[in-house]
Amino acid sequence: MTGIVYKSTGSWYSVKTEDGTFLECRIKGKFRIQGIKSTNPIAVGDVVDFDIETSSDETVGVITNIHDRKNYIVRKSVNLSKQTHIIASNIDVVFLLVTINNPVTTTSFIDRFLVTAEAYGIEAVLVFNKIDTYTEETLDEQLFLQYVYSNIGYQCLRVSAAEGKGLEELKFLMKDRVSMFSGHSGVGKSTLVNALEPTLNLKTKAISEQHQQGQHTTTFAEMFDLSFGAKIIDTPGIRGFGIVDMEKQEIGDYFPEFFALKDQCKFNNCLHKEEPHCAVKDALESEEIAWSRYNSYLQILEGDEENYRNDLYSDERNPEKF
Repeated sequence: MTGIVYKSTGSWYSVKTEDGTFLECRIKGKFRIQGIKSTNPIAVGDVVDFDIETSSDETVGVITNIHDRKNYIVRKSVNLSKQTHIIASNIDVVFLLVTINNPVTTTSFIDRFLVTAEAYGIEAVLVFNKIDTYTEETLDEQLFLQYVYSNIGYQCLRVSAAEGKGLEELKFLMKDRVSMFSGHSGVGKSTLVNALEPTLNLKTKAISEQHQQGQHTTTFAEMFDLSFGAKIIDTPGIRGFGIVDMEKQEIGDYFPEFFALKDQCKFNNCLHKEEPHCAVKDALESEEIAWSRYNSYLQILEGDEENYRNDLYSDERNPEKF
């Protein structure tokens, strides 16, 4: 039998079968010894084959095969080991929820996420959430970020789950597609899903006033069928987003504004650092490229993982990231 993984708890998987019913499944032991570097060999969104096992007290499925994925979102595991964690697979569009100060979403985090989406061929949309809470200062900051990313070509939405603003435009982009919501804990992913589909009634928590950081409410990725013809994957909040499996020469290709200038650089293998006659650095000096993007690029290029993760624990924004 074949189905789609709707929820993963690490050892058990809720699979929606072809007839629309759900079955709890486990994986066959061989998946753990196939050399898969991921901490989770099966992810939400995977299409899987499974066998039925019936005992005196229960009926469960045993997953025997994973179909080829068209794409997936992956990041380094939290412990900075060489292992990776697949957040979700077979995604049509990913919505990265961004908040200005409630909690802070840094440009380095945004850029790392967008680079990964570009690398795996997934359309990415930035959703600036909680616009109902903006002061004049935070509004200016949000509009500036929207200006930066819109100029690159990323679609940006301004949304308030609390007041229902921007929801129709979001629904339009989600219809007939598999979407994923991602972002830090506390940016309002579950609240936004509830606003789109109130009957789901997902758990939510308030921001920690002391640290202005979110509290984890979603502990496992889970996919939901929505009434307006969309599927949404709600994911746990992520603090850091480590880049994996990228060669230095290809990183610049996943910055669209860098890639557009690549053929104008003197050297085909230009890393846009010390090389002479670099079109990217020329565009940077003439302010056609944002310094925040270039700083993110250098950070990824140099593998500055530890410093990046340490930055995330500061309550103050690093002005050099903007």
